[in-house]
Amino acid sequence: MNTPAATTAIALNAIPPALAPSGNSSSTGADGQAISLDAHRAEFARRRFLAMPLAGTLAWVVVGVAGATLPPAQATLVLYIATGCIAYLGMLISRFTGEHFMDRSRPKNPFDALFMSTVGMAVLVYSIAIPFAMCDSSSVPLSVGILTGLMWLPLSWVIQHGVGVFHTVLRTLLVLTAWLAFPQHRLTLIPAVIVGVYLVTIVVLERRWRMLAA
Repeated sequence: MNTPAATTAIALNAIPPALAPSGNSSSTGADGQAISLDAHRAEFARRRFLAMPLAGTLAWVVVGVAGATLPPAQATLVLYIATGCIAYLGMLISRFTGEHFMDRSRPKNPFDALFMSTVGMAVLVYSIAIPFAMCDSSSVPLSVGILTGLMWLPLSWVIQHGVGVFHTVLRTLLVLTAWLAFPQHRLTLIPAVIVGVYLVTIVVLERRWRMLAA
């Protein structure tokens, strides 16, 4: 019978090398010098992080306007389209904020891949929102509003700043409160709440970036 230690050793040996834990948490830069994971994290954390919240703000403004002027079915369709375009709009805006998401010439940073994974996670949550909406169409602002905001939590950990926790927690609480308390205004009030949280987030991120650049 295998001992616990032997069982653990067998399990670790079964892990593919790319996934196995390693004491060498470094990669190689363009000049051939080793770059530690901490250095990558520090470089990533010095970025501006303005393009994506701007894109989110614009998208939810469009949703709010649609909710105020269109029938619920059409406004819901606008919600799906507008929020689904946030990542692409962020890539476009990044060209003007200096972030340049699609710039292939800058050194690779593993936290870029982590960030894009959180964006992909936000897109995949539509697989929860759509079936829920088939039972209750008014659930769309709630499910999309909360689930797409979860990507801010890992960002907060990576950059070691509480702005992501603030954004996710406050957004979740306010969206849920608005959905429960004002059922007749879900397609207008929830977008307004999310835009408000985005605006505060943008101010905090911009101040943080300017302090780091000083």
